[in-house]
Amino acid sequence: MMRVAASSLVLAGLLAAASPAWAEPGEVKVGMLTTLSGPGSSLGVDVRDAFNLAVKTLGGKLGGLKATVIEVDDQQKPDVAKDAATRLIEKEKVDFATGIIFSNLMLAVMPGFERAQIHYISANASPSQLAGKQCSPYFFSAAYQNDNQHEAMGHYVQAKGFKNVYLMAPNYPAGKDGLNGFKRFYGGTVAGEVYTTVNQLDYAAELASLRAANPDAVYVFYPGGMGVNFVKQWEQAGLKGKIPLFGPGFTFSEDTLAAMGDAALGTLNTAQWSPDLDNAQNKKFVADFEAAYGRLPSVYASQAYDAAMLMDSAIRKVGGKLDDKAALGKALMAADFKSVRGGFRFNTNHFPIQDFFLREVVKDAKGRYLNKKIAPIFQERGDAYAGECRM
Repeated sequence: MMRVAASSLVLAGLLAAASPAWAEPGEVKVGMLTTLSGPGSSLGVDVRDAFNLAVKTLGGKLGGLKATVIEVDDQQKPDVAKDAATRLIEKEKVDFATGIIFSNLMLAVMPGFERAQIHYISANASPSQLAGKQCSPYFFSAAYQNDNQHEAMGHYVQAKGFKNVYLMAPNYPAGKDGLNGFKRFYGGTVAGEVYTTVNQLDYAAELASLRAANPDAVYVFYPGGMGVNFVKQWEQAGLKGKIPLFGPGFTFSEDTLAAMGDAALGTLNTAQWSPDLDNAQNKKFVADFEAAYGRLPSVYASQAYDAAMLMDSAIRKVGGKLDDKAALGKALMAADFKSVRGGFRFNTNHFPIQDFFLREVVKDAKGRYLNKKIAPIFQERGDAYAGECRM
């Protein structure tokens, strides 16, 4: 299912099987290929909504060109994502693509976008392969490198003197990247390293094994519905308050905190963004997002908003000449936009160099569950794979 949004107009329907839908003069077409159903849908919804908010803020345009956003649900399935990407490339003739949440899908679709010389601006999935040996002139991450948030927490846990930490993540590329990132900065004993099935929702057996291992801390990476179920079952198992629980911002994100409720309160996590970052662009973004959608934005939303602003800046720099791929790539590399994160620039592999923060889950006076920035962890952190990129 695909939806085409041009400014405020939304048309629903399957892609036409007729002739290719070329962009009109003065138009830019963006393929929003993301997860809009299933346990991971809250992430994709936030990405879609924040991107559309940015386009609306820019008057329905990107770089001065009328913006048409074609929305596609990848259903968190690689084969569905590949088929949809092919249709976006061959039939819709998109100028840009964005939206993929899960790294296994990103790795599946990126070769097609690269062959078609379509710039993909990631609003989330940023696997180690694309940061290193498989880096591409057509891939830019407006988010992070998969390891980064985990590295920041590994650094924090190490500094706090924890000696025996139990690790858990889903068994897919981002899960492997995540725990590798944590271990890159944590030098103590790993009490257990467990990879669970993607979209698993019952963790009773794993929690029993965890308890038996008797760690002095636990680190988990579970985005979306996986995180909601794990954190609630963690509390139900009587482990909250007995063993410190840590995670990345992906696990403790505003899109799922309300569903976690009090079970998440007080948990420390790490991210490159927080709703309380004190800069004008972020304050406007948070206020506009809440006004538009009646909820607080998540880290995923912040990345998608920046992805749209990055596209806008690059199209402006090339004067709307979307066919000049080399110039467009240089304009994207310049990252000449105001990020909701504050400082933002690209490394040589097209992945961000940015700050990371320690955050705590709190409940505000309005009864909302959200993150509060506690302290900086990394300043201008790049990634571990840039040296492998031969672009």
